[in-house]
Amino acid sequence: MQWEVIMFAGAALAVLGGCLVPNAWLPPLPNDKVMHFAAFAGLTALAARIAPDRGAFVLWLLALGLAGWLIECLQQLVPGRSFSWPDLAANVAGIAVAAALCLALVPA
Repeated sequence: MQWEVIMFAGAALAVLGGCLVPNAWLPPLPNDKVMHFAAFAGLTALAARIAPDRGAFVLWLLALGLAGWLIECLQQLVPGRSFSWPDLAANVAGIAVAAALCLALVPA
């Protein structure tokens, strides 16, 4: 399980970094909502590998949702960035879809 924790931490730092750099530093993005969805779906899949049981997985899901909201709030402090409800919705959608798939594919 140690490699899953390392992968999650690295992925979380990459998502955090990508979300909190000024817009001028970013390359042109094809569709940032897809990127938000994919980033949080990936974090959710990694969290499913870390969580010892379904109850812990639910806590991970809540923490990821809170993290997505906090990132959007912090973006207001970054030049050229702002809070975006559509970005937050893409974050939550990525969490929800990945969680549903993980729960469906792994027996209780």
